[in-house]
Amino acid sequence: MTEAEVPVLDAQGLRRLAAAQPRQPCPACAAVRAPGWEALPGSLDRGVLRTVATLRRPDVVDPTLEEHHPGGTHGWSPDAPIAPAFFPYNRCDVAQCAQCGRAFLRYTEYGGYYLEERIRELQPELVVQP
Repeated sequence: MTEAEVPVLDAQGLRRLAAAQPRQPCPACAAVRAPGWEALPGSLDRGVLRTVATLRRPDVVDPTLEEHHPGGTHGWSPDAPIAPAFFPYNRCDVAQCAQCGRAFLRYTEYGGYYLEERIRELQPELVVQP
């Protein structure tokens, strides 16, 4: 699937995808234990993850850096809401394990002198549309 063919999901579409996924990892994706944002594990075979959707809206040129944390969570909180219109979700792709279909959110953190791929398990109960 090319980037142009990847569907753009909103909160409702993300919830539907998340509800259909298995909750237990298979041997291929078991290395990812990321209820909150984590660096993509070096031990993970990146080929096991396939991009199936994006949260990046093509009509938004400069997505906000504002985060959504109404309950006092922060960016690293495992219980932080997944709000597609807010950072970092508005810059994420959605990937699934090619073997079991377990879903993840992925984005690249651009620091001053580094790039770091980050990953978070897609948890349907945390998806919100503020």
